[in-house]
Amino acid sequence: MTDLADSPALPAADRPGSGPLRRLRWLRRLRRLRAALGAAAPALLAYAGVRLLGLLVLALWAGAAGRSAHQLLSARWDSLWYTRVAEGWYGYSVRLPDGGVHSDLAFFPLLPALERGLAEVSPLAPRDAGLLVSALSSLAAAWALFLIGRALYGRRAGVLLAVLWAALPVGVVQSMAYSESLFTALAAWSLWAALTRRWVWAGALAACAGLTRPVGAAVVAAVWCAALLPLWREWRQRAREPARERPVRPGGRMALGLLLAPLGWLGYVAWVGARRGSVTGYLDVQGEWGNGFDGGWAFLRFIGRNLTGSVAGGLGLIAGVALVLWLYALCVRQRQPPALLVYAGAVVVLALCAKGYFGSKPRLLLPAFPLLLPAAAALARARTARAWWLLGLLAAASAVYGAWWLHGSGPP
Repeated sequence: MTDLADSPALPAADRPGSGPLRRLRWLRRLRRLRAALGAAAPALLAYAGVRLLGLLVLALWAGAAGRSAHQLLSARWDSLWYTRVAEGWYGYSVRLPDGGVHSDLAFFPLLPALERGLAEVSPLAPRDAGLLVSALSSLAAAWALFLIGRALYGRRAGVLLAVLWAALPVGVVQSMAYSESLFTALAAWSLWAALTRRWVWAGALAACAGLTRPVGAAVVAAVWCAALLPLWREWRQRAREPARERPVRPGGRMALGLLLAPLGWLGYVAWVGARRGSVTGYLDVQGEWGNGFDGGWAFLRFIGRNLTGSVAGGLGLIAGVALVLWLYALCVRQRQPPALLVYAGAVVVLALCAKGYFGSKPRLLLPAFPLLLPAAAALARARTARAWWLLGLLAAASAVYGAWWLHGSGPP
């Protein structure tokens, strides 16, 4: 059969891939995008409202304290390190009074690369570019959360999931020049692509997540689980039916997605290793910062010290850990897709079982959005007035806590 694209009798303007047909395809895509944005608009507007409330309270608090809300959001703690990388790329380190060294190699490159790129093509300074990246990324994350929540438990649950994520006690980090918003957006869209079997997109987004934070390995594991678990189940099913001898294998797009997924994380870790001249180069850098994975032993000792010092503080830590584990158990009972369970479980394990500054653990748990799905599903079944009153109280509490937090110890 003759391919129409190769037929000499077909006018060039009407061949597939020609100008009019290409424009038609783009128009269709724009219509689909507009329809998708329209469907997600309630979630995005509600999310933006919660975050704007947080920024307003922060601005008022900072004004009363004689401080700059802009500086609190863009020029403290890790945001300073990202800015330094953006301005001069890698090579900066700080020698501590005790002889230790903190190197900027601990920070993954995607956020500072975006900051640098935006600063070069716009009047924005790198730290302001970081704020813009976080703002856009947080909206993109809210959109993906809406899609996942809607697919699993209905449209209302999708909206509520986005709002709950915005109203977390440490939700103010979503508005800082930090990498949490960018990572969560990439992770959530990668998971959505995997759940909808768009394997190349899932792998490419997982690779980008792997260039954003060390926990990008959790996204890789989730994508691989989403692809390989059904294949394994099908293989077992066919093993019980000898008559069906066709081999079980991933399709070409699935295989490409699986190959792409780990490239970002592995690529950066390998680059740091080559730069440091050691296979364990990145682990060595993290060790110099006092970070590392010890199975949670250091965290347990930290809780124990709090119990012997400030009993209320120790009990609060135990209650927080118990809440996280209970939420994950609810996710399992809720029979969430295995990819979401693998992703959330990996984020929780890496956050709770790592050494380092323990005050940052709530921030490290911020990308574990599947933990909020049980609450979103429950609120979706509640009366509308009751659900939104509760969300309003949570948003107000998050705004006040976020302002207090940034004026105190904050997220290092």
